[in-house]
Amino acid sequence: MSLEELKQLAIEMMDRAYCPYSGFPVGAALECTDGTVYTGCNIENASYPVGSCAERTAISKAISEGHSKFVRIVIAAKTEEPCVPCGMCRQFMKEFAPDMEVICLNPRGDTSVYKLEELLPYGFDNHFLKHH
Repeated sequence: MSLEELKQLAIEMMDRAYCPYSGFPVGAALECTDGTVYTGCNIENASYPVGSCAERTAISKAISEGHSKFVRIVIAAKTEEPCVPCGMCRQFMKEFAPDMEVICLNPRGDTSVYKLEELLPYGFDNHFLKHH
């Protein structure tokens, strides 16, 4: 799938967001190494910590369908500047794709591109859990 198609999917997913509390819709489109694409939107809950961000929704869908290797994710939000993922999503992405490309955009199509390592340079990973 082309980058432009992924961007369009992420923008379209903002319309599916369930965000009655924040009014802040976010959409995501995740590309797996085999070309499969999963989308996600943020899903809020009256008990705020129970909600899920668009990025984690897309990744969870992919994992639940047997995909765990990712190339890139596009994240769209209705912001003035391209919106970067929250810290929790950065950590969640690191578990599965520490080298993934993270593409952030606003509805006008302004784009910022990062490697996950740039957004989370000292993230926690499984090497800390290995016993010596």
